[in-house]
Amino acid sequence: MTLLNKVVLSTYNFNAGISLMFYQNLISTLVVAVLGFFGAVSVEKLNWKLIKLWIPVNLIFIGMLVSGMYSLKYINIAMVTILKNMTNILTAVGELYMFRKRQNQKVWTAMFLMIISAVSGSITDLSFDTKGYAWQIVNCILTASYSLTLRRVMDKAKQATRSGSLNEVSMVLLNNLLSLPFAMFLILIFDEWRYVMNTGVIELPMFWVAATASGFLGLAISFTSMWFLQQTGPTTYSLVGSLNKIPISLAGLVLFNVPLSVPNMFSILFGLFAGIFFARAKMS
Repeated sequence: MTLLNKVVLSTYNFNAGISLMFYQNLISTLVVAVLGFFGAVSVEKLNWKLIKLWIPVNLIFIGMLVSGMYSLKYINIAMVTILKNMTNILTAVGELYMFRKRQNQKVWTAMFLMIISAVSGSITDLSFDTKGYAWQIVNCILTASYSLTLRRVMDKAKQATRSGSLNEVSMVLLNNLLSLPFAMFLILIFDEWRYVMNTGVIELPMFWVAATASGFLGLAISFTSMWFLQQTGPTTYSLVGSLNKIPISLAGLVLFNVPLSVPNMFSILFGLFAGIFFARAKMS
């Protein structure tokens, strides 16, 4: 999803990340609503108690998506994926305090390596951008907060439903549906609607194909993420995300011709190694 969003934003020089997020979430909402209407999936009937419980999660969800979009505007994908290692650390620390779940020594060693890779990577990054790094740090904090808060709310949300359960499809619908009014508010606040109405890119059919594809892909990611998080835990959920960093980083370097130095390349590879080491430490 990160790679596809970067392609859409860069290829079409589209500077309205919130609007793209709104469209992606709208596509996800419509797909789930249509499938629910025809009985292809089971969707829980929404009520105010459930919505009120889910709003804090949704606000973090929106912040996570928006900060991710803006970080992609300023820094390359390889550095985004390495900096995302910081999310694993924040998630593990948060899980320790929220769920009293302790990690073994190897996990903390892997986290220390991630810190080194993130710091060395930023120092040697030839395309360093302060705004991009600030947005990515915010994204790491919100991503960790999202997985931790969502895991806690999942159990409480079941008590707010008529059936006494809440499946992943209903959670995806809640996340994407509730995000729409908040996203619209941000579009008005940041005056993105003027840019969208005046840019010629919205007249290109391929732009809508790519944006719609990202919406379907976002739906698939949301559903699988909800299922996996419900079956495991925040830190395990975070560490599995570490395993996709190698193909994403390499693809990002190749597709966007990112300027690299030998020290920066070493930092990226070191960060990927730290992510793999973290995963192996958790699984053991």
